[in-house]
Parts: sequence; C-alpha cells; structure tokens
Amino acid sequence: MTRPSTGKFAKCSLAAWAATLYVGAGSFASAEMLVPEKDELKLGFIKLTDMAPLAIAYEKGFFEEEGLFVTLEPQANWKVLLDRVITGELDGAHMLAGQPLAATIGFGTKAHIVTPFSMDLNGNGITVSNDVWAMMKENIPLGADGKPAHPIKADALKPVVDAFKAEGKPFNLGMVFPVSTHNYELRYWLAAGGIHPGFYSPENVTGQIRADALLSVTPPPQMPATLEAGTIVGYSVGEPWNQAAVFKGIGVPVVTDYEIWKNNPEKVFGLTKEFTEKYPNTTLALTKALIRAAKWLDENNNANRAEAVEILSRSEYVGADADVIANSMTGTFEYERGDKRDVPDFNVFFRHNATYPFYSDAIWYLTQMRRWGQIAEHKDDAWYAETAKSVYLPDIYMKAAGMLVEEGKADKGDFPFGTDGYKAPTSDFIDGVTFDAKAPNAYIDSLKIGLKNEQTISGSDVVGG
Repeated sequence: MTRPSTGKFAKCSLAAWAATLYVGAGSFASAEMLVPEKDELKLGFIKLTDMAPLAIAYEKGFFEEEGLFVTLEPQANWKVLLDRVITGELDGAHMLAGQPLAATIGFGTKAHIVTPFSMDLNGNGITVSNDVWAMMKENIPLGADGKPAHPIKADALKPVVDAFKAEGKPFNLGMVFPVSTHNYELRYWLAAGGIHPGFYSPENVTGQIRADALLSVTPPPQMPATLEAGTIVGYSVGEPWNQAAVFKGIGVPVVTDYEIWKNNPEKVFGLTKEFTEKYPNTTLALTKALIRAAKWLDENNNANRAEAVEILSRSEYVGADADVIANSMTGTFEYERGDKRDVPDFNVFFRHNATYPFYSDAIWYLTQMRRWGQIAEHKDDAWYAETAKSVYLPDIYMKAAGMLVEEGKADKGDFPFGTDGYKAPTSDFIDGVTFDAKAPNAYIDSLKIGLKNEQTISGSDVVGG
C-alpha cells in the first residue's frame, strides 16, 4: 500500500506477528504474542536531524510491523513538546536527554518522565558569527595544511569575550533549552577555556549569574536567522542548523560536540512513567521499532544515509535542504566554507551501544545541573545513582533487544548484555578531565569552574564550602 503523508499507517493484523520475551542476561524463551495495549499513538519531535529514528521507524514500516498505528507530529519548541507529553496529548516524544531528568527532579516542570531508549550520540556543534570568527582566528594555530588546527578550544575565544567586556558589550550566545545537551556542551566548552557561562539559582533561572558570556534560549530552526540579525554572536545547536550557517555564509562552526566529549549521548525517547506502567507491551513495541530504525541508519557502514537524508529533508520531518542535511549525516562536517573534514561518527544512531540508556549518561547530565546551580544544593553520590535509575530504564530496552535477537532482526553482539548500566570512566573530553559516573561528586569538584561541595548561590554570590 502507499503510505499517506499524514504520518499514519493502516492497522495491521495483531494476529500476524508473534514475539518472545527476554528472560535473563543472554537467554531467551518463546512467549505469548506481544499485543500492544494501545496501538494508536501520537509521537512528537523537533525538526532536527537526530529525530531520524522516528522518521525511519515510520517510513520503513517498523512501527507498523510492531503493531503500532503512529502519527508523527512536529512541535513548536522543547517546552511545548514536554508539556504535551505530560498532559497526554502526545504519547511520547524525541526529547533532550536532560528533559526527563529535570522534570523528574522538579527543575522547571515536575513530572516523572522516563526513557527506555537513547536516540543517538553526537550531532551538535557550536557556531560563531563571521566577525567573531575573524577575531578568534588570530588565536588559533594552523595545521600542516594551512587550515585551523582542530579541536578549537574556547581559549581562542576568551580574548574576544574579554574585548567585548572591556567595551561594555554583552557577549550573547544561543542554546536551545536550559536543560539541553547544547546548553551543557556549550557551558563545558566555554568553562574549559576559562570563560564563565553563568550560574542558575532558585530565584534567578536566567543562568547568567556571574557570567562572562550570556546564554539564552533560541529555538533550533531560528538559530541562523537570530545570528544573522545580530541578536546573538554564536550558538550551540544540533544539525542541520550549524551547516545552515555555512551555506548561508553567516557563520562558522568552530567545534563539534564529538570534539567536546567523544561519543556523547544526545537525545532520548521520553514517555511518562505512568504510560510505561499502563502500557508495558506498547512501550516494548515502541522500543523494538526504534532499535530497528537506529540499526538501519548505521548498518553497512552508513550505506542507508543518503536515503535517510532524502526522507529527513521532507517538510513533514526536518524540512531543510537535502544538501545541508547531507553535510553532516553522510560522515563529513564543514567548518569554514570549503573546509570539509571527515567526521564519520558525527551522527551515530546505533554503533557504540548508542541506543542503550546508560545510567552513567544520566549521571553526567545531573552533574552539570549541579555544577551550574540547576540543582541548588549538594547531593550525595547515592542520590545521583538513584535518580538515574528512576529515569533511565535499561531493563525495558534489553527486553526489547532480546525479542529482536530471538526474531532474527538483530544480533546478540549488537547489545551490551551483562552490563551494570555504567560506562567505564573516560577522559575523552576537550579538557582531558576524567568522568567516573560512580563518583559524581569527585568529578564535580575536579572541574575548575562551577559549584563544588556544599556551595550554593545566594544573590550573585557563591557561598559555602
């Protein structure tokens, strides 16, 4: 049949498919047919490249094959998206990794949001205006090819920020949401270069307390136009909006999040805890379909990426020019116009266990919330672990993975059977600092800029020790 452009599939017969249930680490047994308790679903997304697993699960028929009748609906911004999941207007959505965590601990909005599926790794960049780039470039060494040596650290930006400050001009930067990966990556990069990105407090949620650079929210598709208008002089965003600045000739992406933190977790698929408890089979079916989509996106050394680019370029999905989307989705990334480099892992959807919801990923986001004052007071290490486990649901993921292995739709080696949910400690950060998710407070205290120990924000002052 021809799929309609509305984002809906005709229902398929529930009796047409059978399933198996994951029994334990690496063992499987046949079980009764998996029948979703709710098979008509509306799922939300923001127009970004990394919504791809949703688009592919729809377009390649994976939702349909798992017995789901899905509508995909773009949302105006991240707040609207989250609010509509909480109210039940959306059954689930493409979310910023920080959103389920922040909602569950009550920063911004209070609701128990969970995730059984991580949507991707990497995929973001930091772009500055042409004027700022011209000033930065004076501080960047050149490689043997005569081009700027990468990764470019914020050390090169610090003299520019200092010059703005000396002239009494604000250094305004855009990011997509207070609990977005983009906010934390931008803050990490700036702080690693000695530029203070500002604190939050319960009384002041601007995030600009004591800031050298002033970060504020701009919706992703509006980033290039806001930069061109001069309202901001740079931004942190996902694709295709960094490459759009290159194509428009209005800015230069200076660093990718892969360079800030190699293979960092990006988006997640978010649901209310109530939904997963009320509709466990539906949750499993969704997770299965999304795993299959992610696998398709990465399989055969990204052989399907050209087709994915065409799909994402459609107005109902990302709606950007295919050439712009392809600039990063097909394994390259363009910095200055003409300076295109191979970055095969810029967008990762399945490799490196990208889809598994690691507790350690959740804990890193929580450490950054604490570092910048979104978590106002000190929490012990156990709190970080307990919070991660209340939001990230790897048991559901592994049950879905086990079903796919038994059905012959995936290989057992594709999944981290036997993991405790924690990645090994890593120093794959732009500043070389080691992150160990099992010692979050020691990690927070090792970072040069940010709250530490019992410190809190009072007015514009850091107090405590």
